[in-house]
Amino acid sequence: MSEIDTVTLTIDGKEVTVPKGTLVIRAAEQLGVIVPRFCDHPLLDPVGACRQCVVEVDGMPKPAMACTTQCGDGWEVRTHLTSEVARKAQTGTLEFLLINHPLDCPMCDKGGECPLQDQALAHGSNSSRFIDEKRRYDKPVAVSPQVLLDRERCVLCARCTRFSEQISGDPFIELFERGALEQVAIYEDEPYESYFSGNVIQICPVGALTSTGYRFKARPFDQVSAKSVCNGCSAGCSLTVQSRRGEISRQLARTNMAVNEMWNCDKGRFGFTGLTAPSRLTSPKVRRGDALVDAEWGEALTVTSEALSEAVEAGSHRVAIVTGPRVADEDAWALSKLARTVLDTDRVDSRGRYAGAGDLASLTALLGRQSATYADVEAAPVTLVVGLDAEEEVPILHLRLRKAWRKHTAKLVSVGARMGSMAEYTWRRLATDPDTEAAALAALGAKLGVDGFDADYDAPQLADVAEAVEAAGSDAVLLVGERAGAGALAAAGRIADHLGAKVAFVPRGAGTRGALDAGLASGLLPGGRSAADEQDRADVAAVWGDLADPLEGDLEELLTRVSKKDVDVLWLVGYDPLRDATSSELVRKALKKVGTVIVQDIAISPELAESATVVLPVTATQERAGAHTDWEGRTGTFRRAVEGPQLVQDDWEIATQLAGMLGADLGYNDLDGIRLEIDKLGVRATAHDWPALEVPEALETKDDELRLVTYPLLLDDDPMLVGADDLKATAREPRVVLSVTEAEARGLEDGDLVTVTAKKETVTLPLAVEADLVDGAVFVPATPVNGSDAGRELHLARKGGTVTIERAEEDEA
Repeated sequence: MSEIDTVTLTIDGKEVTVPKGTLVIRAAEQLGVIVPRFCDHPLLDPVGACRQCVVEVDGMPKPAMACTTQCGDGWEVRTHLTSEVARKAQTGTLEFLLINHPLDCPMCDKGGECPLQDQALAHGSNSSRFIDEKRRYDKPVAVSPQVLLDRERCVLCARCTRFSEQISGDPFIELFERGALEQVAIYEDEPYESYFSGNVIQICPVGALTSTGYRFKARPFDQVSAKSVCNGCSAGCSLTVQSRRGEISRQLARTNMAVNEMWNCDKGRFGFTGLTAPSRLTSPKVRRGDALVDAEWGEALTVTSEALSEAVEAGSHRVAIVTGPRVADEDAWALSKLARTVLDTDRVDSRGRYAGAGDLASLTALLGRQSATYADVEAAPVTLVVGLDAEEEVPILHLRLRKAWRKHTAKLVSVGARMGSMAEYTWRRLATDPDTEAAALAALGAKLGVDGFDADYDAPQLADVAEAVEAAGSDAVLLVGERAGAGALAAAGRIADHLGAKVAFVPRGAGTRGALDAGLASGLLPGGRSAADEQDRADVAAVWGDLADPLEGDLEELLTRVSKKDVDVLWLVGYDPLRDATSSELVRKALKKVGTVIVQDIAISPELAESATVVLPVTATQERAGAHTDWEGRTGTFRRAVEGPQLVQDDWEIATQLAGMLGADLGYNDLDGIRLEIDKLGVRATAHDWPALEVPEALETKDDELRLVTYPLLLDDDPMLVGADDLKATAREPRVVLSVTEAEARGLEDGDLVTVTAKKETVTLPLAVEADLVDGAVFVPATPVNGSDAGRELHLARKGGTVTIERAEEDEA
């Protein structure tokens, strides 16, 4: 670092050199000097609200606040350790704070981890001069269903208000009044609604903000902590899971500056109640007649192995395996190897959706390349977000995109039919018909001079986007969501290669990227290898042995084969197709036709239970060790925080036992063995080429029809959220969304009750008229609505169908 960029100063007699602009409080930390503070937080703008971090600087007429003062060259700074002025100022500030602060540390949820408690002991007086009655408020105030406020404890540090305004962009919590009456509050007509509200509880330094679910339940000193990784989405957030007497009491964001920094979303923080819910599977079950009944593991595994053995004897590809988002990397690896080497099948999938043509070739090309990272997103001057609503699908990525926009006015471009959460900070928009994002990318590529790119697409902002992307060059980032239509990932990848930029595939599920790395898709082998490539097959066969012949196809193809009785055993691992697949119509047909359905999960829906032959209960993330790979391709490990029910097993353990019962040996009996094999195969040395450009055509519609945009909201009917009533109370109200143009054409207004119809399925919801949805389309959340699965049923319209909308009859309200 050049001399111009740094300053050298002394703090308590020790010299330190820091970059220009460094705050005194940060420079002191580099020397191991912790200046007392309340309002300071490394990821929030400095405010100097608490006045606790007083230091003395030679030459300054009065003491300075270390959290707002930037270091100067040649300064001599003295903290409370060497300055009587600083020490007395901090002692006085503490005395003022404790005038009205209740001395109820044994009762307070922050007791044992409270900075005020610690600083009062370290720097405060051993007696109080205050003899009057302390200020009192009614308590607690429900800031939201899961955040409670004890106003008398607040020290007005403004951490919560700054987080809401600067980080999450939900400025509904504010400081009201002035002077001695100042307090944290919310607007009566604007409740604090945020997917990130739990963070204000964690960063509150004094226990003024507490969790509804954790309040008065435990103390930090009587809990056991374990490092973990969230499996709520593909963000890969680091967590600390704390338990008391064998039960999880709370989950906290664990600092990981490369991924989630110091934050997590409320689903990851509060969504663990399903572990102890009545719906939790605690013992194996087998079908006897018309009923599923409890069974011993020996019987359940015997029934399963016999069904698998008969399917293998019947021919190749007679077993189909579909894994879901909760499956750990090691589980995916064991199942992929079991399928290809023991069950003689390539009919596997982990994407949980219907993919477009060329999708597998695009993923094969992507997995052999260095993916974009959170750091790339934060630093990029231009980021294209394609077919992705980050706040609903990968919330921490939403925070990082918002940070980039706020920090240096990054140019964020939304490509797709709906901007969703990006509407707040989108610089330019390339609106497309649903599932045709590739058209916009093809037109962009043509303007950038990418070979073979051309498309019948134009938009007023296309030229601006092309100019900005070209100027950004290798610093540009392209993020492609799993909902982006056919050809979108390949188009984005070829643009990235042309520029030398970074591209990433951003799935929703936590286990999706790890499963793809393990080869859990038809035609895909571990490490981004192609099952159709002779050298790739030889590389894998050298470690795994003989492999099943390759197939092509996505989940739709797999379920279609099941429905045509080309498959004898359907094995569902952490995946409920009735809940997650695009067309439940096809799923129900497949479940009806297949001979054996194996369900391996922590819970099972009543409808899926009607089709299950065998049910195998498994451990959850908090009950085992393992790893998840996030959307970047970064692997995070977790370890057991609590013991699971007595009769549950890890997914990989079940796979290895079944392999043994079928006369095979997968070659390992612990996680270390699997990880060694993962390292041995690694990633393909040379990435595959991106497939040729493919631009799908938009669905044709009649005059009264609309194309459907649909995806689940963040807080849906995930089995892990069973019993999380406080969290579910903050779920966003499902609404049908129309553009201004389409609403006016139909004489509809914001708030009207409307009915959306697809084939025989209908859903009735209030209408929201928004500018972020493309004309000719309608958005319906694929989430249970009013106790009905109607919203999910509309998924089927994504495959060649359309929907109609009309004002609802009064009796439908």
